[in-house]
Amino acid sequence: MSAAVSLKMRLARQWRLGTPLHRQRTRGACAALMLPVCLAAVLTAGCALHAKDGAGTGGGAADRTANSTANSTANSTANGAAGSAALHASSPAALADAMARQPIVLLGEVHDNAAQHALRAQALQRLVERGARPAIAFEQIDRDRQGAIDAIRADATADLATRAERIVTEAGAKGWDWALYRPYIVIALQNGLPIVGANLSRAQAMRVATEGYGAVFDASERAALGLENVAPDIERAQEYEIERGHCGQLPADSLPAMAGAQIARDAVLAQSISPYAARGVVLLTGNGHARRDIGVLRHLAPRDQEHVVAIGLLEDDGKAADHAGDFDAIFVTPVQARPDPCGNFHHTPVPPAPGIGTR
Repeated sequence: MSAAVSLKMRLARQWRLGTPLHRQRTRGACAALMLPVCLAAVLTAGCALHAKDGAGTGGGAADRTANSTANSTANSTANGAAGSAALHASSPAALADAMARQPIVLLGEVHDNAAQHALRAQALQRLVERGARPAIAFEQIDRDRQGAIDAIRADATADLATRAERIVTEAGAKGWDWALYRPYIVIALQNGLPIVGANLSRAQAMRVATEGYGAVFDASERAALGLENVAPDIERAQEYEIERGHCGQLPADSLPAMAGAQIARDAVLAQSISPYAARGVVLLTGNGHARRDIGVLRHLAPRDQEHVVAIGLLEDDGKAADHAGDFDAIFVTPVQARPDPCGNFHHTPVPPAPGIGTR
């Protein structure tokens, strides 16, 4: 059996054993409690910096933590320049100000952090009240569900609550804690904002990982997505972040495949939000996708890259300053309680990759 076939079979087996773990993340890449499900995790959700494994929290927890968010701090850096950060109150008003800086907003998150979701929903509401009418794009909704979303939005016979629930149940990807994301859908419906399914489906991401870009995208699609010539620094950085995020336990030959799937997802997210650049768009996504250096921004057209603000919402674990150069603005919120993802096995430290800082 060839090495390529062996790797494909191993990845597929890991995929079958795994379940989506969107709410279980470690810094830099997506971690899981057990190694066999790591592939499912990294291919089905955006990587979120400064999170560790743990179950997500429902809307009630989001309400309870909303007040604590006002006491958090924000570390903002102009144009992602390290060393130029200034501390600000991590309030909905401050986050809304940051979101108003550019029409294309890459709004990061640690997926299961209820305080961050409360802060972001309040900031989005303030932004809309100021007159902004951005499209709201979701990493948590696959792009192939766009038709269903549009039909539900246009259904004049259903009330707002019913339409919001239908979007979650008929279009939302499985595995997410939709109690945390439903408030964004409600804001969009209340204000007539486009709701955009932005992500590559889990099945397609798996095919990219096991068979390559050509299994999902034809030549013209690969060219449009920029997948024919992915910058080596992006590939190297994604492999590094995935390895570190999995506690140094992944076999080295699986890293390029997993990085390829992550890169494809970034490219699809970029393609999905580009049509809304002129009116404005807010992409709700994991911090890994929101990063300026290796995330969605790198896959946008140059004309759109000039109009992006990349905002990271990190947890107050003492490491936020390490990522000052990854975002234009960093907001720090309390740490969400969750088990240690590396607690079940020995954590192998991953040395920095060439050309990548110790983040």
